[in-house]
This record gives sequence, C-alpha cells and structure tokens, in this order.
Amino acid sequence: MPRLRVVQSLSAGVDWLLPRTPPGVTVCRAVGVHDGPVSEWILAAILAMQRRFPEYVESQRQGKWDRSPADKTPSDDLEGQTVLVVGHGSIGRTLADRLAPFRVRVIGVAQHPREDAQPPSVLPELLPQADVVVNLLPLSPATAKFVDRAFLEQMKPGALFVNAGRGKTVDTEALLGALRAGHIRAALDVADPEPLPDGHPLWHAPNVLITPHTRPSSRSRSASPAFGRTDSRGLRTKLLGIGVVEVLPFVR
Repeated sequence: MPRLRVVQSLSAGVDWLLPRTPPGVTVCRAVGVHDGPVSEWILAAILAMQRRFPEYVESQRQGKWDRSPADKTPSDDLEGQTVLVVGHGSIGRTLADRLAPFRVRVIGVAQHPREDAQPPSVLPELLPQADVVVNLLPLSPATAKFVDRAFLEQMKPGALFVNAGRGKTVDTEALLGALRAGHIRAALDVADPEPLPDGHPLWHAPNVLITPHTRPSSRSRSASPAFGRTDSRGLRTKLLGIGVVEVLPFVR
C-alpha cells in the first residue's frame, strides 16, 4: 500500500501493530475508546476476588454448601482500602470514577507525574500500602517484565494484583511464585504466554481468577461513541499536520 499514511488502531495498545507498520506511517492509538469496558472488568474482578466468588463457584460446581472461604478469610469491604493504579492514564481515571462510590483511596503512578499520578520511583513506598494493585501498563522495552519478583515481594501480604494491561509486562514465573507462596492473590485478563496454553501452571495456581482477554469486545468497540471521536480526531490531526499520536512507555 504505497499511499498508506495513517493507521488507526482499534486498541489502546499498539505494541503488536508497530512491527507490522511500514516506516513513515503514523499509528494512532484508540485512546479513550476502551475506558469503560476495561474499568468495569477491573471493578468486577476486584469485587469477585474480595467476596471470594471463585471459591463459591467451585463449591457450587461440586454441589456443596461451603462457608469455609468466608470463615477462614473474611471478605474485605472496599471502603477505606487503597487501590494503586500502575500506568495511570485515561483508563485509570475512569476506574477511579467507577470506584468513587466505594470510598476507596486511589493512587496513580505514571511515567509523567501530575496531580493524579506519582512517578514510578515512589513504588517501593506505595506497594506496601496498597490493598489492590492494578496494572495498566502498555508493553514497551521499558515495561517488559516491569512487574517482577521484587515488585511482587513489596506488595502487602494478601493484597490483590489485577492485570488488565499487557501480559508481558509481568514476569510469569515471579507471579507464580508469589501465588504459590500465598503472598498475594491475582485477577488476570491477560497473560504471558497468551493464549495461555492447556496445562499451564497458572491455570492451577491458588488464589487466581483468569479470564481470556475478554475486554473489550468487538461489539463494544463498534458501538462506542468514543471510537468515532478518537477516529476522527486522529485522522483530522494527521491530515491537518497538527501532530501525531505519541506512543509512550507509560499511559499518559
């Protein structure tokens, strides 16, 4: 396609697209399109894990009336808890809005500090405080296996790690070790490798909820008013020569 000048991605993450794009072609991210679906998946995952739904689903499958998850580890109310969002951008801001009725404390971390986000250098101070850590990092050389053994070891014992960013931003072996040790719990919509193959140890790890990269659906993309706005903005910006959409290691 010799006349190709602009590629508009349907996703916010473009790590998979950049190697396939010819030099000189501008790639526009779909920033803002998936804020609602992704933040709602995160909220659902947090509530499911806080209320021990995976254990109760297993009890239902076995036909057992089993209260032991609640008796051994009481469910935690979200009110008053701290949610740390790593890679805090448009999705993180929408998630903060969704969490506001639960009266949680949301702390953002982003590459470029601002009023609602602190720099990555403060993570050693923030990770031990967080009851829930949400990973929204895009994949880049700077973020590959960003969530490593040291990161996970700094998390509060029993805290919940939620990955709705990119699977390869997490060291899978380190995550498995933290889960098996009972140090943390996890809810994952992405994984490394992906798709997660049959028999992979993550399927059988304790205290983990896994969904197969379910959000957002193609239906939600096509129905989203935000996609129309993003599409027209991106193309208009390029055609008018105003600038280009910048791809950054951290979501801005």
